[in-house]
Order: sequence, then structure tokens, then C-alpha cells
Amino acid sequence: MPRPCGIDFGTSNSSVGVARGGRATLLPLQDGASSVPTALFFSFEDDTTTFGREAMDRYRMGEGGRLLRSIKTLLGTSLFEEMTQVRSRRYHFSEIVSSFLAFLRTTGEACESAPLEDVVLGRPVFFVDDDETADRTAQQQLEAAAHAAGFRSISFQLEPIAAALDYEQTVAKEEIALVADIGGGTSDFSLVRVGPLLKGKADRRGDILGANGVRVGGTDFDRQLSTATLMPFLGRNSRLKTKGLETPAWYYSDLGTWHRINSLYERKVVTEIRGLLRDSAEPEKIERLLSVLDLRKGHELLGRVEQAKIALSGETETRIDLADVVAGLQLPVARTELETAISAGLQRIEARVAALLVDAGLAASDVGTVFITGGSSGIPAVRTAITRGVPEARVIAGDAFGSVATGLALDAARRYGGT
Repeated sequence: MPRPCGIDFGTSNSSVGVARGGRATLLPLQDGASSVPTALFFSFEDDTTTFGREAMDRYRMGEGGRLLRSIKTLLGTSLFEEMTQVRSRRYHFSEIVSSFLAFLRTTGEACESAPLEDVVLGRPVFFVDDDETADRTAQQQLEAAAHAAGFRSISFQLEPIAAALDYEQTVAKEEIALVADIGGGTSDFSLVRVGPLLKGKADRRGDILGANGVRVGGTDFDRQLSTATLMPFLGRNSRLKTKGLETPAWYYSDLGTWHRINSLYERKVVTEIRGLLRDSAEPEKIERLLSVLDLRKGHELLGRVEQAKIALSGETETRIDLADVVAGLQLPVARTELETAISAGLQRIEARVAALLVDAGLAASDVGTVFITGGSSGIPAVRTAITRGVPEARVIAGDAFGSVATGLALDAARRYGGT
């Protein structure tokens, strides 16, 4: 018998949930884990495509191929309409997104031993900031990809609302909650009235007091930390002998952006960078950059920056291992450097929370709880930016990679019926 499901298709990680008897369960998609990287790996060795954890494992083992990550960020942009070359074949990005959603569906069906035909997909408050047309296009693109992946009925729910539905399962009395979902590509916020007597209501629109978001997330933090710490070591801002010129900045911007890294491996780009060696005042840095490109270590190095960001959530200092670029080198990174690197994003997050309260006509004292979820929700400076405007509210951390999918599953059972 078909079972409705909720899918949190994330920029960095994705999850699938189902609900039974009013309780939601996250499905163990790979190796018992309910959260899998939103990643695809096209193998050049056996001509297969793998997904999630397997994709990352094969890439990290050094198998020849091409890795794609952060494909959600292409929705609503001009890049989504383009094609990408993988050896002799060209793939439309809509096909790539659809294939990943099909992987989530078929893997979930194997876990449940039942078809997953009806789905509630999570979506950020804004796929694209300040562009209603692009935002609407992004949802249409995601809906078309879900249909192509085999889903029959498709609905959408805002990700921070889904997280609120998850939090509501634990509350003992009615209150207003500020829900913050800090994902890989966006930071989304909602103000929701929750309570034990409210969660059974069929229509919750009156309990949603406000929602907004901003296109700032974990992948931005990765790029900004990389720009501040790793990229100068590889020649960013390094001087050329030609007076007043520096190494082109776009190399380093692409090297710090998950879905742009592969473009640097193109022969014409590598040849162009080799040509800079003759004009560089700091050729050793350009040689390091070329080493990264020749060994195709761009994704791997950005992954190490991401792990450093995660480590700095609990530590004040960590190190990025660069021994494969320069023997024995460990690059120290302090939490203060991370906070400085992402300061502009933190200001945007704080401003959105303040605007949300104003738009909802609420005072800070009206908010009883701040419920925080999402992959970058553990960064202390991010939490401070969210909670500074509501200092009296208690702070509860949800499942960083599961709260949204849990809430979507509950919503799917309400919309489509569930056992």
C-alpha cells in the first residue's frame, strides 16, 4: 500500500520521513543513517552513478570520476537551464536533480517495503532573495523534477514550518515559537503558535504568524572561511610582476563554491593559470594552486574547510590538513577567524529575525522558545545572531538534519492520509 512521505531535499544533506499513528520516523537510507549528503558521483572507472554517502566515499577513495554537490542552489538560477559535461555525455541539471530525488524515493521504498508516491517537499522561504519570479520558477523546477523522479502527488511546505511541526510534538503548553532552520543554502525563520491542543487541527494557517528567510547558509560559510584562510595560501590576492595587478579572484571564488569547482579542471583554465607562473611575484603559491587542480583535490580541500567549520562549533581552534599540498603542513584556524569571515551573513540573519518580529507585530517577550535546527545551527555565532533579539526565550536545539523531514512527514500524513 502506498505511503505518503516527507522529503527534506537539502543543499548539503537530505532526509526522508514517514508518519504512522501521529508519529514520524526518519528512514535509514544508507548504512543505517537517516541523513545522506546531497551528492552524486559519476565514476569514470565503471561508468556508474552513485548517490549520498556512497558517492562521497568513492570520491574520497580517489576513484576517477566527477563529484557534484549543492545542486539545490541551482534552482531558480540561469545555471539550472544549462547542461554539464561528464566525459562524453552532457546532462541537463534538471535530470541531475531528478535522479537524486529518484534515489531518495527508491531507497525509501526499500526501507518501507511500500511505494512512496505522495510527497511533501520542503522548501526555503525564498529560493532566491528579492525575486518573486525566480522563486516561483525554482519551485516549479523542483516540482517537475519530483514528477520525473516518479512521485504522483507533490505538495510543498516551508522548511521552518515543518521544523515547527516537529518541535510541537514535545510541547506541554501553548506558546509562540521562533523556529530557525540554518541549512546549507538558506537560513529560514518562522513564528508559529504551537501547543498540544493545536497539533490536531486540520488547518494551521492561522497559527503561522510570520515567516521569512535569507539566502545565507552553510555553503556560504564554507566559501567565506576558505577565502579567509586557505585561499591566500594558494595565491589569492598574490601580486603579479605587472604593476598593480593581482591573481584573478574568480579562480578562488570557484574553488570555494561546491558546484563551480569542476570548471577549474578544464584544460584551458589550467593552461591559463600555468601562464601566470611567469608573471607571479609569489610563484610558489600558484604552484600550490596548480597542484590542487592537477590532483583534482578541490572538493576534498573544501570538505576539509567544512569539517574545520564544524569543529569550531565546539572548539576555539582547529587545523586544516594540507600535507598533500605541502609536506607536513597543518593550517591553524581559530573560531574568531570563522566569526570574522561570516560576519556579513550573521548580520543578515540577525536583521531578518528582527524584521520577522516587526512584521508579525510581536514583542521579543512574546516569544517563549527559539527552536534551532539545520546543519550550521551549531555555530555559536549563528545562535547568537538568531537569539540576540529575543534574549528571554529559552533555546532548544532540534535534530540538525532530521527535524525538517520529521515535520514534513507529519504534514504528508495530514494531507494524504497515513496509517
